[in-house]
This record gives sequence, structure tokens and C-alpha cells, in this order.
Amino acid sequence: MQLTPRVKEILSWYESDNPGTKANLARILMEGKLGGTGRLVILPVDQGFEHGPARSFAPNPAAYDPRYHFELAIEAGLSAYAAPLGMIEAGAATFAGAIPTILKVNSSNSLATTKDQAVTGSVQDALRLGCSAIGFTIYPASEYGFELMEELRDLAEEAKAAGLAVVVWSYPRGPMLDKTGETALDICAYAAHMAALLGAHIIKVKPPTAAISLDAAKKTYEKYPVPGIDTLSGRIKHVVQACFGGRRLVVFSGGEAGTTESMIDMAKGIHEGGGNGSIIGRNTFQRPKAEALALLESIIGVYKA
Repeated sequence: MQLTPRVKEILSWYESDNPGTKANLARILMEGKLGGTGRLVILPVDQGFEHGPARSFAPNPAAYDPRYHFELAIEAGLSAYAAPLGMIEAGAATFAGAIPTILKVNSSNSLATTKDQAVTGSVQDALRLGCSAIGFTIYPASEYGFELMEELRDLAEEAKAAGLAVVVWSYPRGPMLDKTGETALDICAYAAHMAALLGAHIIKVKPPTAAISLDAAKKTYEKYPVPGIDTLSGRIKHVVQACFGGRRLVVFSGGEAGTTESMIDMAKGIHEGGGNGSIIGRNTFQRPKAEALALLESIIGVYKA
């Protein structure tokens, strides 16, 4: 596999990592239709844990089968497929080596009342299944946020020692944040920065709105306004800036159900703002496969431009 200059540049950002971890990062960055560009489109399927099977898969019953998601990611030419332990185990042999996989090693569920996640997978599981990375969610602002960060610290240390990359879902949630605050620009940038500080190679956050939520930050944002704050691209640029001046890979979730046009427009804003790509679950696998493949092809086309 001949690495492109862009991928070599990205790998140079991670100065402390061993060859194994860099090789697994390169594996993700060189995969699929965006291979070598420094852009990523990843399929995450952890929604069964988060929302339950019917809410996740009833719109497209084929998606109840874990193998469907491997097939979708491979046929679409995506960069990687991320899922909890059981989902990856269910297709591990059939699809071994076909696409880089990310083992989501912690999960929440809709029956819980706390903003917390249980550890549901291990680094050894990821190695046994041939994964390129582990994935982990933190909830900045949660009462359990510090415990989640400490769990991530231990798992990330073990993963990096074993040559795996680390992907962090950084979703601000907790008693001090309302729904507006969870996606406010200052909070999203703060959450992304925390993930970078915790050693993430790839950071996943939600696309930010123009709201400024934290009272302590409002004066700063008034004194040093974000250029283009009224545009998604301007807000994406600020979040990327918060991740070590753009020296970490940052991808953005697809959010709630959206139209094809809105998903393509979101990808355009991410691309123009310097984000590294999209990590889109329900907005793809809840559609019939042909429709999902067409949407993903359009999104990939945006990042290729």
C-alpha cells in the first residue's frame, strides 16, 4: 500500500505513536473511495444499544442482520465500520480484512436514567476481531464524565500499546446543559478539545449550531468572534481549530433523520470548514440499500471535490 503525501502528513501529527498504531490509522485513511485524501466517511451502528432494535432497524428490516452493515459499508466504499462487540462478532469471519473495523467498547441505553456508559468490549476483543481501532464515548458535563475519562485513559493506553487507534465520541450531556447547549458552538469545540487532550486519534462530535451556551465563554466569543459563525463551514472550522489547530482528525455525526438534500448540504459545510468527514448511521442504514448507497455516493462526491 503506497501512502499518499496527505496521509503521510496526517500520520506525522501523531508523534508519540508506534508503527502499529500508525499502520492502523493508515489502513482507515487509505480505505475505500476516499482512500488517500485525508477525508473519511464511516458507518457507525451502535444505535441498537442506544435506542433499541425497533427504533433503529424497523424502517429497514434488513438492517436487523449485522452482516447487512458490513455489506453496506463495503459496497459504498466507506473508510471504516464501527459497532459494538456482538455486531462485529456476527460478521467477523465472513468479512475479515474486507473493511477496517472500529470496536465500540462502551455503550449506553435508553432504559438508563444516568448520563453514563458501560464498558462492553475490550482491547483484547478488538485484537481478536482484527479491528483497526477502539471507539469510546465520553459525556462532558455529565456527573459521570470524570469516570468516563478515566476509563478512556486506561483503555486508550492499552489500545495504543497494542497498536490500535483510538476514536472518541465526545457528546456533551448533563444537568447544566439543555438541548441547545449540547450542540452549541462553544460546547462542541470544548468537547472536541477534551477528546484531543485525552489522546484521541479520530474525534467524533455533532455539527455545532451558532449558539453560545457557557456563560463564562460568552465574553470571550464576543471579544474574539468566530468568523462565519452564521455558516456551518465557519462553525466547523472553529471546532477543527479547537483540535490542536487542525492537527487531529475530526468527523461529524449525521444527527437526526434528514433529507438527502440536507445531508449533502451538511457534508458540503463540513468539507468547506476543513472537517475530515462524516460518520453517519441512521441516515443511511434506515433507508433501503439502493437509496443509502446513492446518498453515500453523493456525500463521498462532496469530499472528493
